[in-house]
Amino acid sequence: MSFEPISGAAFLRASQLRADLALRNHLWARSHPHVESYGSNPVIVYAPEDCLHGNFYSPAYAAISAHPAWLRRFDKIHAQGRSLPRSSIDPARRWRELDSCMSSDALLMNLFCTPEVIASSGIHRTLGLDTESEPVFGWKARVPLKNGRFDRTEVDMRWGDLLVEAKLTENDFQIREASLVETYRDLDEVFDLDLLPRIPMRTRRRRDAVELTEDFTQEWEAPSESAEEIAREFRASLEARADAEQHWLPGFVGYQLIRNVLAAHAAGAAFCVIHDERRPDLREAWFNVMRAVKNAAMRIRCKTLTWQEIVPCLPTGLREFLDRKYGIVAPGEIPMAIEDLEAPIHATASDRRAKIIK
Repeated sequence: MSFEPISGAAFLRASQLRADLALRNHLWARSHPHVESYGSNPVIVYAPEDCLHGNFYSPAYAAISAHPAWLRRFDKIHAQGRSLPRSSIDPARRWRELDSCMSSDALLMNLFCTPEVIASSGIHRTLGLDTESEPVFGWKARVPLKNGRFDRTEVDMRWGDLLVEAKLTENDFQIREASLVETYRDLDEVFDLDLLPRIPMRTRRRRDAVELTEDFTQEWEAPSESAEEIAREFRASLEARADAEQHWLPGFVGYQLIRNVLAAHAAGAAFCVIHDERRPDLREAWFNVMRAVKNAAMRIRCKTLTWQEIVPCLPTGLREFLDRKYGIVAPGEIPMAIEDLEAPIHATASDRRAKIIK
């Protein structure tokens, strides 16, 4: 059993990607109805207008609007919607998760709701698909539990015999208490539990020194020039003691991955994580879980792709959309620089790469 700490590199890479997406969408949004979230690092949230939506590639949004099951994905309300400014177009409309420029589900639907992509033989080969069916978004899995019931967890996409987890700016794949994860019926059959990454979890919120009123008061006079340093050390000692007195529980790292592998096992399906190549930490986290899959039949059905690896199979218009709005281009190509986003679409990533080489 290994207890692995959460790397600060994951938070750094996620923050850097969020900053890049925020800047790109700040420029992209100039021609689309939108609002910016409050705070020093605003997120762009788009409002639909007529048959268009600034967060979506137009052919993809048209297909979504004509497909009732896909359109129901817009029923999911934005978790921080109440803290966002109201839309000037429809002030009564509540913000949706798919309106956010940071939404990995929106990125997923931009690709796989585009009619040319669904029909593409290249996409079918890349994903390992052998189906004439359409993708299902927000598919409700049936993961067996030990008590005979099922966890009806939501999988980002099911297309034929492939389940997909989409990631963009999320920090990680979540952590859950071991006692919860161990309620899944097939956990021991599918995984070598000794190889699954774990981490101790707090049972209560971490308290700051100022909350420990029995030991700390802000009415403290400076006895010397080094008072500030003494105060910092005193606060740190209080917080360290509070941490030491707190109960900890073992938790599994990568809970979403564990749960979705079990969902794929129960459905006889493959499971693929699609992430941005600028997030190697997510790929490493997936490999740490994948290496613990001991069921041979399930292990060969686990895979990973980056958004960038899918780009060569996409139509030109969608590739330009992804380049400008997300900075996502095919491997080896160069995304459009921020300073070039002021101008209209004039060159593909491969054109710019050729120009630089010359």
